Amino acid sequence: MQTAVPSTNSSDDTSCMPVTAGAYESLDLEMVTDYVEAIKEFPAMPKPEIFGLHENADITCDQNETYNLFSTILALQPRVSGGGGASREDTVLQLCETINAKVAAPFDVEQLQRQYPATYQESMNTVLVQEALRYNALLEVVAASLKECAKAVKGLVVMSPSLEAVSNSMYDNQVPELWASKAYPSLKPLSSWVNDLQERVQFIQKWAQQGTPPVYWISGFFFPQAFLTGTVQNFARKNAFAIDTVSFEFQVMDQLQEETCTAGPSDGCYIKGLYIEGARWDSERHMLAESRPKELFTEMPIVWLKPVQHRNSSGQQFYNCPMYKTLTRAGTLSTTGHSTNFVMFIELPSDLSESHWINRGVALFTSLDF
Repeated sequence: MQTAVPSTNSSDDTSCMPVTAGAYESLDLEMVTDYVEAIKEFPAMPKPEIFGLHENADITCDQNETYNLFSTILALQPRVSGGGGASREDTVLQLCETINAKVAAPFDVEQLQRQYPATYQESMNTVLVQEALRYNALLEVVAASLKECAKAVKGLVVMSPSLEAVSNSMYDNQVPELWASKAYPSLKPLSSWVNDLQERVQFIQKWAQQGTPPVYWISGFFFPQAFLTGTVQNFARKNAFAIDTVSFEFQVMDQLQEETCTAGPSDGCYIKGLYIEGARWDSERHMLAESRPKELFTEMPIVWLKPVQHRNSSGQQFYNCPMYKTLTRAGTLSTTGHSTNFVMFIELPSDLSESHWINRGVALFTSLDF
């Protein structure tokens, strides 16, 4: 621990006042009894500041404990309806109809391949087709399970264990494991997850119908690492560079608005859809700043991922900020060699040391849990 919880000493250094958050310092006492008295004044629950965290960490901790408590209570609720109101079966049937109406039809991959053929000059065509294939696999599973679940609830087919698990999860407003196994990482409840899936599919549809977007919504990618690789490939092939000599330079475009952006940069791409925890972006000073009280997450401005060959450090102080897909900040190594959660590091300018933001637990996320 870097610092000790302080006491405010009197002029004769023999008495100690209660500890207040934000005034942590080492104790400078002489007698053992003075240390004992100082320790007695320590708070029963240490404030986040002593661990280098922002005061908002207390809110996050309390929220997580509350969510875990209610998740346990929800899992223990009875599965048999009683009393008035809609029955469990009616609720599940209504959910099947509502979700089925929101879920889009699978993409026409053959049409996409004709419209966006794989070429040496444009790697994004391949990225688009691969994203459509991944979403198709998820959409087909969702549509088929909804149809079978509705039949099982009506008694038209046997309620298998997998269908029962789907209906139980839907009733608890949780994403069924059958869907999650085919989907991208997400911590959202079912209602938010369905809306998020809608927005993701609309992002791919708009790209297919209107062409390459000027600003990419990185949260909408099933596999964002492929998109990042495609961006580097386009630059390397355009300039006949070896791809392993090219890396990203990062520029936060805090003065650029998506509504007024009609074209992407000549090299690289603009991305949006990132959220930062543990800090915020100061658009006036163009660097990281401390979070505001009770503001757990803030949306990042548009970021320019600019490929550069043989990139050298500019000498400017920055924080190497990790980017994750979900708030769990943990993943497993997939068959592609990439993490299922970690995406990349982004360098963000700062006037404070990197260790300060590491203690704060500052990170970027493409998706929140609500």
